[in-house]
Amino acid sequence: MNQRYLTGLFALMTGILVNYFGDRLLGVKMELFSGLATFSFAWMLDVFLLPLLVGLLMAWIFGMGAKWLCYFPPLIVRCLSYAQILYVTGVPHGSILNPMGWWGLYVILAMESAGIGGILGEVMIKKVYGRTNMSISVENEPALLKKES
Repeated sequence: MNQRYLTGLFALMTGILVNYFGDRLLGVKMELFSGLATFSFAWMLDVFLLPLLVGLLMAWIFGMGAKWLCYFPPLIVRCLSYAQILYVTGVPHGSILNPMGWWGLYVILAMESAGIGGILGEVMIKKVYGRTNMSISVENEPALLKKES
């Protein structure tokens, strides 16, 4: 198997594990609604900061191109967690399972946070943002752009 694919698979699995265990450490079930107490500081960390850190970690492991790969760990962890509550553990007393529309909004927020982390990670790896002021020499110009004398 190609080394790049193995690195991507390792970064993806690491991102999934960090996201999953970060959820368990924070004790937040984003799929459940328990009234306004649901939206606590830990919930905000779980939706915004944890995926951002996962994106940074994936960029550090995978390198350039991680901005495309870092969207998947929050999506996979959230889908598995929703399915676990729906089919295995059930909804605890005093909570309801979020409707798919609200749950999807929360998942998109987490995925976008991971995307920001991936982009920031790539910027930190490149150590430059935007274009550089490099002049192109005449020898390196394509043949179509060279003036005939």
